[in-house]
Amino acid sequence: MLNEAQILPTTLFQTQLATDVEVIVVDGGSQDSTVQLAQSLGTRVLVARAVGRAGQMNAGAKVATGNIFLFLHADTLLPMGFDTLVRQALEPPGIVAGAFELRIDGSLLGLRLVEYGVKARSRWLQMPYGDQAIFLKAGLFRALGGFPQLPIMEDFELMRRLRCQGCIIILPVPVLTSGRRWQKLGVLKTTLINQIAIAAYLLGVPPKRIARWYHRQ
Repeated sequence: MLNEAQILPTTLFQTQLATDVEVIVVDGGSQDSTVQLAQSLGTRVLVARAVGRAGQMNAGAKVATGNIFLFLHADTLLPMGFDTLVRQALEPPGIVAGAFELRIDGSLLGLRLVEYGVKARSRWLQMPYGDQAIFLKAGLFRALGGFPQLPIMEDFELMRRLRCQGCIIILPVPVLTSGRRWQKLGVLKTTLINQIAIAAYLLGVPPKRIARWYHRQ
């Protein structure tokens, strides 16, 4: 999380409805009341300043004690019963990881097209991204070295590595993620920025350069 005081209570409420789930909140240096709010809700809070999202998620995983890890962005809400769905999804042999379908909060028609594209990419290419609440067995995560220490594209690279290990399942229920970035920049511009970043990464452009350009946009 980073400066998510407004949405964090709702996000954490969904996790508190689950059974036998350990919740660890990792802050990336919030300037608002995010940390204090998370602590007031009885959640374990770590602070991993200026190390990027990959560093935050790895820091949380380092102290987690569960057999399954689920990585959740603070502006993404899990569906009811997510804990049972995740455990059942990882039971079949050959399934190494999974994620949820994506629903974006907003009424713009373009968002429905984005959701359709995400669904197709996730299922056909087995390439879900971080806003789809990626989950996998803790042992495999550690064996792969966790999220690669990249300033951007850490979820993309982890999925590439996981595809070599087995099947990545996409659960047919969605998480609900904030549409604020699409609404602020526009659906077309946001989509183009994302696709250019992926193309640049695949072409070998240094991730630090991609991250600088991405965040300026």
